[in-house]
Amino acid sequence: MPEYHKPVLLDETLSLLNPRESGVFLDATVGGGGHAAELLERIGPEAILVGIDRDAEALEYTRQRLKDYGDRVKLVQGNFRDLRAILGSLGINELDGAVFDLGVSSHQLNADRGFSFTRDEELDMRMSRSEDIPTAADIVNSYSEHDLADIIWRYGEERYSRRIARAIVQRRGSKPFTTTKDLADVITAAIPGKHRWGDIHPATRSFQGIRIAVNSELESVETGVPAAIEMLKPGGRICVISFHSLEDRIIKTVFRRYAGRCECPPRLLECVCGARKMVEIITRKPVIPGEDEIGENPRSRSAKLRCAERLA
Repeated sequence: MPEYHKPVLLDETLSLLNPRESGVFLDATVGGGGHAAELLERIGPEAILVGIDRDAEALEYTRQRLKDYGDRVKLVQGNFRDLRAILGSLGINELDGAVFDLGVSSHQLNADRGFSFTRDEELDMRMSRSEDIPTAADIVNSYSEHDLADIIWRYGEERYSRRIARAIVQRRGSKPFTTTKDLADVITAAIPGKHRWGDIHPATRSFQGIRIAVNSELESVETGVPAAIEMLKPGGRICVISFHSLEDRIIKTVFRRYAGRCECPPRLLECVCGARKMVEIITRKPVIPGEDEIGENPRSRSAKLRCAERLA
């Protein structure tokens, strides 16, 4: 089968996960099955792998890729923020390990979903087209200028978010946005000329912000990762790969909170952030790809891998 998506930090992830021979393992973002396939090679014949993904196309591909493993693999379409309910429906209430590979897959970037501005595509950006949620077109054509600026700034970290939001609102008044190229052109024109071109396309941050908003990505991370930690057995490990600073910041904060480090302001008399000593952080600093991997897969350059182990 042609490769659906090249997994990032594959060896590093499996080495840190250090899976046992038996038990139940979760790939919360199974995608094309890259991490799952390697994990299945390292665990025993009695172990079970549960794969969750929002994308039906990814699951169909992975179902064919992993078909030789039979009932050892259980694939479910869904959002990992609901992993407790998903695992509960399978009769699973404990995990021996969990992997999260956040972000958009290479296949999705090339699947006419509207994630890429390098081609003229429908302005959708949903990771699952079966989900009844606002599309990117819905957001840019109906949200207020204030809300658009907030999305582009908060999720895209774009310094010209207000100028871009104003340009979007002005333009949609005469013609609604329907394609990625149309939106990318308006965003590009809204950025001052001397700051327009650099290491990345001028629409990159805005597209990232809109995509994150469409899919509620950060909210899913804030819910799903803690749930996985709480379901780990003592000695079980969780590995999370993130691709931008917002995701990594959440993972770092969650790991610290579950390692017992209080994040409350000093002026508070008691802890209200929920810090409790449940894990040991294995990666004091995030693991990043080496030069060879970046050379083979340039999209891996922003990846950061963090790992924690559940305590007794």
